[in-house]
Amino acid sequence: MNQKVLQTLEYDKIKSQLSDFLSTPIGRQEADALQPITDVHIINYWLQETADAMMIDRLKGGIPLAKLADITPHLKRLNIQASLSATELAEIGNVLRNTSAISNFFIQMKDESIGESLEVLVEQAEQLETLPEVTKSIQTAIDSTGRINDEASYELKSIRGKIVGHENAIKNKMQDFTKGKTAQYLSDPIVTIRGDRYVLPVKAEYRSQFGGVVHDQSQTGLTLYIEPQAVVELSNKLSELRVKENAEEQRVLQELSAELEPHTNEIQQNVQILGHFDFVNAKARLAARLDAMQPTVSVENHISLRQAWHPLLDKNIAVANDISLGDSYKTIIITGPNTGGKTITIKTLGLLQLMAQSGLFITTRQPSTVGIFDEVFADIGDEQSIEQNLSTFSSHMANIVSMLDHIDDKTLVIFDELGAGTDPAEGAALAIAILDKVASLGAYTIATTHYPELKLYGYNRPETKNASMVFDVETLQPTYQFLMGVPGQSNALAIAKRLGFGEDVIGSAMALTDESDQDLNNMIADLVAQRDGVKKNNEELRSQLKATEKKSEALSEEQSKLEKQRAHVILDAKNEANHIVAATKKQAEQLISEIRKERLRAGQRGELTEQELQARKGELDKLRQNDSLEKNKILQKAKKVKELAPGDEITVRSYSQQGTLVKKHKNGQWEVEMGILKMLVDEDDIVKTEATVKAQKAKKKQQKIIRKTTSSGSARASVKSSLDLRGVRYEAALTELDRYLDTAVLANISPVEIIHGKGTGALRQGVTEFLRSDRRVKSYHFASANAGGDGATIVELK
Repeated sequence: MNQKVLQTLEYDKIKSQLSDFLSTPIGRQEADALQPITDVHIINYWLQETADAMMIDRLKGGIPLAKLADITPHLKRLNIQASLSATELAEIGNVLRNTSAISNFFIQMKDESIGESLEVLVEQAEQLETLPEVTKSIQTAIDSTGRINDEASYELKSIRGKIVGHENAIKNKMQDFTKGKTAQYLSDPIVTIRGDRYVLPVKAEYRSQFGGVVHDQSQTGLTLYIEPQAVVELSNKLSELRVKENAEEQRVLQELSAELEPHTNEIQQNVQILGHFDFVNAKARLAARLDAMQPTVSVENHISLRQAWHPLLDKNIAVANDISLGDSYKTIIITGPNTGGKTITIKTLGLLQLMAQSGLFITTRQPSTVGIFDEVFADIGDEQSIEQNLSTFSSHMANIVSMLDHIDDKTLVIFDELGAGTDPAEGAALAIAILDKVASLGAYTIATTHYPELKLYGYNRPETKNASMVFDVETLQPTYQFLMGVPGQSNALAIAKRLGFGEDVIGSAMALTDESDQDLNNMIADLVAQRDGVKKNNEELRSQLKATEKKSEALSEEQSKLEKQRAHVILDAKNEANHIVAATKKQAEQLISEIRKERLRAGQRGELTEQELQARKGELDKLRQNDSLEKNKILQKAKKVKELAPGDEITVRSYSQQGTLVKKHKNGQWEVEMGILKMLVDEDDIVKTEATVKAQKAKKKQQKIIRKTTSSGSARASVKSSLDLRGVRYEAALTELDRYLDTAVLANISPVEIIHGKGTGALRQGVTEFLRSDRRVKSYHFASANAGGDGATIVELK
């Protein structure tokens, strides 16, 4: 990729933002060397790396990398069997500890659900060599600041113990000189150090009072720093101990260096992997900062940017636009007024293409597609050169001439104000000739212009399409909205009239304009008006649809309430009937008992036999109403709603907080996770959230479909080809989507439709991210405009 286009499209400004998130030298080197590439397999691999890192950053806070020093020079010294310093060994030890931490981090994730979603980073982490024995040796001997610990060797610990004893003995003796009668001979009653020896500040005239050695004197010569004779011998022994300490420390360092030397290749590989993880972490965090999405790469160079904005603009202010190129047309001609957003639009296309080919996510609000170009050329801005005595027009032409020798069918060309800076008629003719030349070479082109002749060019030429930036004539303000298929309207006369020019001036100007230009402007104005009308009508239809959906949900809830009330009324009536039957049965049993007694006393046979008496009693039993839940389906459903299971999202009444059920304990209490807290809660204090209830209903419905499919032997006849997630909470919706894709794959159904609605866009984005990382998904795209648009996603399964 030529370096000039990277500068023109401000690619380096995007790269510079990566440095805010980097913590290792190798990571910075990789970021500095980042360039757009053309290998589709590597591009997709880089994008998947970024996707994995984004998932880790969102769910785990990122890969836990520490700030590491550059240990490459240390490893080179080890290769020539040099002995490293304590600081250098501490820096290598920090890398080894971080290697173990990162390796364990990925091993733990493999046992979690997130591990199944990661595609490439887990494999890279498996290449880390942890070297536990060497790591432990360095960690025992040297702390993170580079100080050699007492535990580095038994001998070192012994020597340092003796040093402390001698220092204390010297300090005690020296302190005795600062007290009592001898204190009068001192300039200050303190103990100080000169040349690693403990000394006293003695007045020069009392030098003989202490004997010993003079190590220094004050600038005036009135004070001598004397080591008293009484501590000279102790100080000499202390010095000897310090020499032994230094020798033992050097021995420890040599031993550790020798232990590291056979593992330099493994450590260097670890450094590269950790640095790469640092770089991938930075890409993910930059994507999160920019609110960017993973693009799909098209080998056919079909570009489709959905709701894209320039990544260097504030995402809360920038206007997002749809930009498509390469499918049914390979050239776009953008016309419209100055300051309308033409230049920023073509820069957005070029920069997002470069970012995608570098493995970076792009700033779009909906799933988008990019191409793969061997070269991207851009002629943008005023390139006038005073030193070379080139005018603006000449510099642009020289730049375009240099492009033409390198353009082919895998080139993206961006022109800003093509042919400007010279006579309008000649400039328009030259612009048309250049566009024809570039088109004949097979390149993909997007160009901005003021020339009205190019509006007809965009209409007449094959594989060429007009576009414009919408301008609000009423407010005299640009809207920065990009409009495909409609050329820009000339608003000069309308603007002049609103600014106060009289009818005489406006009328004269209109008389001087070409009638065909006026007809073209009128046609464009009519097209824009029709577009605005269709847009307004679509918005009204969406509002009506949303209102209808809300009414439908309200009616469903009301119907459910009525069914529950009806079931309770029937149950109450049956209970009342059972009470009556029970009382009657009791009376009947009493009466039968009395009849039997009377018959036995009289020794006579009654009119009713024993079998007949039992039959009458059975008829009374039949009057009893069944109030169990086995046949009361409505109440049975109500009871199942209250049943709890691990993983359910619930609300704890006493705290008014939402949480997730972990497990049920033997005492009947549930362990509930609320954020970072876990606690035991009584079952009566727990209520399922509405989203969990809906998700479980949908799950049972799906299970019924699967059972029915199994019994009938025809899965495709039972499993629906669409899944409606509207109204379901975010986490529950993704869980249901996961189960539905399993069912669809088993039933061999493809494509399927996922209905998520538009709303705030959170569920739509969640579904998109889920599909992007799911291995069962071959491809996905939004439904057509007449089938729900971006409120539904069509998924092709593998």
